[in-house]
Amino acid sequence: MKIWILCLLLFLPKLTIGQDSTVLKVHFLYGSKPYRHFGHSEYRSFGGIHGGHVGIELREDKIINFIPSGRLHWYSRHYKKHSKYEIDNWESFYAIMGGNPKEVKKAIVYIPISDSQARNFENITTTYLDETPYDYAFLGMRCGAAGYVLLGRVGLMKPHSNCVTSKKIFYPKKLRNRLFKMALANHWKVELTNGSVTRRWEKD
Repeated sequence: MKIWILCLLLFLPKLTIGQDSTVLKVHFLYGSKPYRHFGHSEYRSFGGIHGGHVGIELREDKIINFIPSGRLHWYSRHYKKHSKYEIDNWESFYAIMGGNPKEVKKAIVYIPISDSQARNFENITTTYLDETPYDYAFLGMRCGAAGYVLLGRVGLMKPHSNCVTSKKIFYPKKLRNRLFKMALANHWKVELTNGSVTRRWEKD
């Protein structure tokens, strides 16, 4: 994403959120890897620069996210799902790749939704928490695609089949760039936080 778009997002009027408003917060942890001269003291994270993570928060400090559970499959397996949706608080979500959650690069997109969309989101996530809908696979559904599906189920994204979604949203940046463009068009609030200077962070 062009740097001028990010600059515009930062200077957009902040979203006014009243007590009765409902907002989805889409959390993005950026991919990273340690700079060479910090390699001995810094952690390695899954996916490196093209890694990262996605989660969605409706209720305060409860971020739902899709993760592997068991050995990572290269291809999706319908009858042997090594995956689950889980709820994390802010600290555990941003520490999922390792390191201090206060020192990671992150972005949060605030999306206003209707009460019916909020109820729909809660119903869907309750179902997914009880039983995972698909396998976690390198060439299949992962956190970015799963986040897109949740947003699609409440009418914020165009729905696709899981196969198409996993190809279109191969890693979190693909979803993040879409949401940044939507935020710019709809005047949604976006929070950006820089990460530790000891690591090389993914760029938009």
